[in-house]
Amino acid sequence: MELADKVVIVTGSSSGVGAATVKLLASKGCHVVINYARSKEAAFEVASQCEAYGVQTLVHKADVANDADCQSMVAATLNKWGIINGLVNNAGTTKFVPHNDLDGLEKADFFDIYGVNVVGPYQMVRACEQALRLNTAASVVNVASVAGVRGIGSSIAYAASKGALITMTQSLARVLGPQIRVNAVCPGFIAGDWLAQGMGPAYDQIKASLENSAPLKVTCTPESVAESIVYFIEGHSVITGQHIILDGGQCLV
Repeated sequence: MELADKVVIVTGSSSGVGAATVKLLASKGCHVVINYARSKEAAFEVASQCEAYGVQTLVHKADVANDADCQSMVAATLNKWGIINGLVNNAGTTKFVPHNDLDGLEKADFFDIYGVNVVGPYQMVRACEQALRLNTAASVVNVASVAGVRGIGSSIAYAASKGALITMTQSLARVLGPQIRVNAVCPGFIAGDWLAQGMGPAYDQIKASLENSAPLKVTCTPESVAESIVYFIEGHSVITGQHIILDGGQCLV
């Protein structure tokens, strides 16, 4: 898909992977919807950086766990541009709990995490479906995690939610073709504030250990994950229902 003058919604795009994704899309001439739930100032700063490439932006507050918010964001997008060419389901949440601490998670934690990480992407796809089907080469990219492949990560609830998102990617790919491709990226450790805040003092040690053991001697950055997300949007024309692991080869160790 040629990205110039196309329109892509990226959920959770006021920081991290989402912000890197909208900026990369904008650099290719794509108009972008920048979504935030709490970080309004950061979202508008990202919008300003995107607009420096000469594209248009729409900043929209929405909690993807709330279906009305999803419908509102899609309606606002169509009201501004009349088209939607792509959707990146990047918004995510977790609770950092060691996997061996089974008392550290409650039912409400699972509901909260699944609400954003699984139900949110489903509701966004449902809200966008009609507009996406008007294209001949629309694309949905779900940001899952290596946690959903290997059962690791910040908590069992998080890993389970990302596993569900990978499975849902396959289900949606079957029913949304031929107009819409649906794929997922599964990053490993992503360097940045989100993990640094969640892991605390252990962050630097874990990052260094992973970089030392991975075949490529690297961990992900928001920008490297964004590269794969955008590639699924503009390329991979015959691929749907697939997930790709982004971890520097750590899964091989």
